[in-house]
Amino acid sequence: MRRLFLLLLLVTVSAVADTKVTLLHFSDYHSHALPFYTDRGERGGIARAVGYLARHKRRGALVFSGGDMVNKGAPAWSDKYRCAEWPWLNGILDAMAFGNHDADYGLPEFEQCREQLRYPVLSANTAGFKPYRVFQRNEMKIGVFALAGSDFPQLVKVPGLTFSDPVAAARETVRKLREDERADAVVMIGHQHSESDREMAKSVPGIDLILGSHSHLEHELTQIPGTNTWFISPGQYLTYISWIELHFAGGKLAAIDGALVPVDARMPEDRTIATRVAKMQRELENDPQYSELFVPIGSLDAALSVEALATRTLEIMRSVARAEIALSTRSSFRRPLAAGTLTLEALRGAMPYENEIIACTMPGTQLQQFLKAAGEESYVSGPAAIDPARNYRVATTDYVAYVAYKDVFLCEKERTGAKVREELRKRIGQAPQ
Repeated sequence: MRRLFLLLLLVTVSAVADTKVTLLHFSDYHSHALPFYTDRGERGGIARAVGYLARHKRRGALVFSGGDMVNKGAPAWSDKYRCAEWPWLNGILDAMAFGNHDADYGLPEFEQCREQLRYPVLSANTAGFKPYRVFQRNEMKIGVFALAGSDFPQLVKVPGLTFSDPVAAARETVRKLREDERADAVVMIGHQHSESDREMAKSVPGIDLILGSHSHLEHELTQIPGTNTWFISPGQYLTYISWIELHFAGGKLAAIDGALVPVDARMPEDRTIATRVAKMQRELENDPQYSELFVPIGSLDAALSVEALATRTLEIMRSVARAEIALSTRSSFRRPLAAGTLTLEALRGAMPYENEIIACTMPGTQLQQFLKAAGEESYVSGPAAIDPARNYRVATTDYVAYVAYKDVFLCEKERTGAKVREELRKRIGQAPQ
């Protein structure tokens, strides 16, 4: 009997000394329920994702969403069905970050959506939200929190929502998780830009893992230089799911492994969800309010990558505004376009925002400052070198001019009245200018 007790004790000690906790994470779903074209083949589909996540949930995985589960205006699925999919993840998701689009239809409707959920929506610096949750797996305590990025006050114009400083909130939340909750690992699940994630990791010690969101960045697991924090980001629209394993030794986090898992045809669908999605899509396409979005508007002789789509669009912007240089944020271009027949809904999927073209004339010195501030996160079309001694006519979007880079886009702005996506639609099937 004593020998059996010692054997059981040895097994228990061994298990504690080498413990694994699996995390799964997706972000920026934006109501993309159906699989879609990419230059790496078909990807996405909520039925595939639910099937995969549910299987691993049954095996003990913790499952998280980085937020932005809806997107007002495009795709049409979002406007017709709103948060219909959120309750489908009851029993699968452990927590969701509050994203900047999640209250696109107003705070009252968001609250109605939240009431249907059995998982919390987290945001440490948004009034009215829980900052974190602690989950216990295999004797380990995993502290999980979310943030609203520093751009939320500009992006989220929803009465009733207020946001505080994300870095200060992160610092206090991590302190609570480490000192009060005695978490064995601390994980941030979203929702801020990747550069803010990197800066936060450097200024807020104690975060073991950041699950990327908001930037729609596809990035394999890596350690953020100069920190002990790891980072992985699954991109957008269920193109990938992040798979991470936390390895503990002696009750302490010893290693982190992870990879991006493609959501493609190799991932078996949840049949119930697949049937439901197919029925809802038929109803959407037959709805008079949305049916015109699925009528062909032109055709493409060859597929357009995201970069090619951006290049063509910027050239159109320059032409419309009679400008020498054009700039648009990378986030304006979300998906490539397949060769063949094109519908407005497919175009909206690639370019979800109907921005207006804004023009102005600015000195070369000021243009250099603007390009330096916006360049890394933007596509630019124009001369390779800027002469600081002359003036340039510049075309951009209203989002750049009045929101994203308003502090450096300093000039007398001219509204052209032309919409970026509509100008591209007019030229579908034509040779590039």
